[in-house]
Amino acid sequence: MKKKGMDYFNFLLGLIITALSFNAIFSPNDLVTGGVSGLAIILKNVFSLNESLFILIMNLFLILLSFICLGKEKTKNTILGSILFPVFVYLTQDISSWFHLEMDPILIAVLGGMASGLGYGLVFRSNFTTGGTDILNQMTEKYFKIPMSKSILYIDGSIVLAGGFVFGITKMMYSLISLSLISIISNRIQLGINHNRVLYITSKKQNQIKDFLQTLGYDATIMNRIGGYTKEKGMMLMVSISQKDYYLVRNAMKEIDENAFLVVTNAYEQKNANVQIRKSIKE
Repeated sequence: MKKKGMDYFNFLLGLIITALSFNAIFSPNDLVTGGVSGLAIILKNVFSLNESLFILIMNLFLILLSFICLGKEKTKNTILGSILFPVFVYLTQDISSWFHLEMDPILIAVLGGMASGLGYGLVFRSNFTTGGTDILNQMTEKYFKIPMSKSILYIDGSIVLAGGFVFGITKMMYSLISLSLISIISNRIQLGINHNRVLYITSKKQNQIKDFLQTLGYDATIMNRIGGYTKEKGMMLMVSISQKDYYLVRNAMKEIDENAFLVVTNAYEQKNANVQIRKSIKE
């Protein structure tokens, strides 16, 4: 119950941050980063349409389309965000009249991308969405067998390109800076921010490497492996270490076995599964 309440809090906070960044940064500076909100900025400039009303009408239409084409299960987590986002856009629409940013356009684009990325990340992490073109992307994937990554590029990319035609190439370049930051930061918020590194180590001197890791307080997991080409069987170590110890471990590995093979990845989230299960049962 506590976790559910926190999810709703993060969801609402994310929507408010996203709406504020839209009205304080994107709309007054004509930065089109895709989606229904980006289309609203274009149409406001061309036809003087009310942005929040347009977003609401489009989202309601897309929800109906989602029910018909994608089904109830894929639609239910979209409804609340699709309705509340334009409501928050309406409630914060006058913020630019008393909160006007006087700074370099690139800094405005960076600030907008960071703020909106944080907002979207909180919404997505709470297992909700803000609707809009996400529904079109899912439909394109289902009916035209186009991967989601390409669908996003085609649909949202077309909106960003349209923004370039209306507001100019310079504005479009600033929009792309914001869009890149939105993608990076929202993904980081969704996955969690963790500065640890996961190492996958293949070596003929694994015991010595494992012993060294234990002197630093790290417990490695030993896994079976089979070479994809040689079909050679062997063992591989997996260990999560602090970022500050990475170069120490890497240099020590070279000294122990200069032929050791190392793969490094980011550890976005680390939790004890048993602890999480017990927490879920209590809640």
